[in-house]
Amino acid sequence: MTISTQTDVVVKRNKMPFRRWFSEIGIRHVVGVLAVIYAGFPILYVVSTSLIPGATLTGSNKLFSAFSTANYSALSSTSFWTWMGNTLQVGIITSVTTVLMGAAAAYAFSRFRFSGRRVGLVSLLIIQMFPQILAFVAIFLLLMSLGYVWPPLGLNSKWALICVYLGGALGSNTFLMYGFFNTIPKEIDEAAKIDGASHAQIYWTIILRLVAPILAVVGLLSFIGTFNDFVIAKVVLQSEENWTLAVGMYQWVSSEMEQNWGQFAAGAVIGSIPILLLFLFLQKYIVGGLTAGAVKG
Repeated sequence: MTISTQTDVVVKRNKMPFRRWFSEIGIRHVVGVLAVIYAGFPILYVVSTSLIPGATLTGSNKLFSAFSTANYSALSSTSFWTWMGNTLQVGIITSVTTVLMGAAAAYAFSRFRFSGRRVGLVSLLIIQMFPQILAFVAIFLLLMSLGYVWPPLGLNSKWALICVYLGGALGSNTFLMYGFFNTIPKEIDEAAKIDGASHAQIYWTIILRLVAPILAVVGLLSFIGTFNDFVIAKVVLQSEENWTLAVGMYQWVSSEMEQNWGQFAAGAVIGSIPILLLFLFLQKYIVGGLTAGAVKG
């Protein structure tokens, strides 16, 4: 028997039957392809609509039936780029501040033992159980009252909107980081203390570098949440020059007689680029950041 014949016999013996292969491996590929199609079709539909002049939701059923950049060119005659700048400003400041505040709180709850620690953790958890919509009226009245005393923190202020976002995200982000901080061995802190490092030095130079994955995840989720938010921004911001992207673009399709879905789709495509770039930049941290804090090591 030649070597090639022996190889063919070994391959035939090791070949998995199709039914077994499909039940163990093939079905995963089928589900994966269906998931990609299911998630990708809305994106293709929006991109196609943005390239059709005068497109409507009911008249754009044929994907890429036309190709024109008229909807994108029309954005320059609107306040789109002002809204984009406002959204990026609010999103970046909120995400960075959320990471700093949440990390500091999570480090304190994880490393220190103080009176009221357990009560504080439970209180944060209970507060997050209530839906945020319950606070809309209170937020509106509070900001309206603050505006009489200090206008920068009143209604129609981007800084007031940032403060509202920070208050709503602190509890959940603290808990998310708290689980991750617990996976960092305390022996690292003790070794640094023996070398003469202070709590501040340990926190800024050692701990924050070790928990970089969860910081990236929290920053990404915070940025996406504030970037896409509509309801709170609509309540707080009232003038066109202060609107965020979601609030401003809503005006293009809110009027029943003057809906401009092509321009709306073009703005949505451009507005998705910052989130896409940030997601690609931080993708190596996402899986580790979301799962490492689930079990204490």
